[in-house]
Amino acid sequence: MAGRHYDEWKIGDAIVHDIRRTVTETDNLLFSVMTHNPQPLHIDAEAARASEFGQILVNGTFTFSLMIGLTIADTTLGTLIANLGYDKLAMPKPVFLGDTLRAETQVHDLRDSRSRPGSGIVTFAHHLRNQRDEVVCQCLRMALLKGSRA
Repeated sequence: MAGRHYDEWKIGDAIVHDIRRTVTETDNLLFSVMTHNPQPLHIDAEAARASEFGQILVNGTFTFSLMIGLTIADTTLGTLIANLGYDKLAMPKPVFLGDTLRAETQVHDLRDSRSRPGSGIVTFAHHLRNQRDEVVCQCLRMALLKGSRA
């Protein structure tokens, strides 16, 4: 399914996104290097092994970015005017190399745009789960969407 227009959403609409993604060492290393994040827990196997986790942790900003990316096709692809912000970002469980992640979305709120007639703001509640069904990342995303008649 492609992204929906503002007026096609209802509060409570829920999506279990079809695409899943197994996180690789390459994903984590490249993202950490590209964003100049030298945190040893992400890029140094020996330091990570000596930590309380005993292994490399996946970069949290990669985890967040992957969660949003997995949701785009079903929520805002082709209908987005702008992402307005993210709120209540939390990472309640760590992500490790080899974890397979999947996303779920629920519409949390809807509000007509005051500055763009026919368009509106959808607040999505995104959750990312691992293969053990543990929530590893969650947030609210506020997106300004085109209306179907805009």
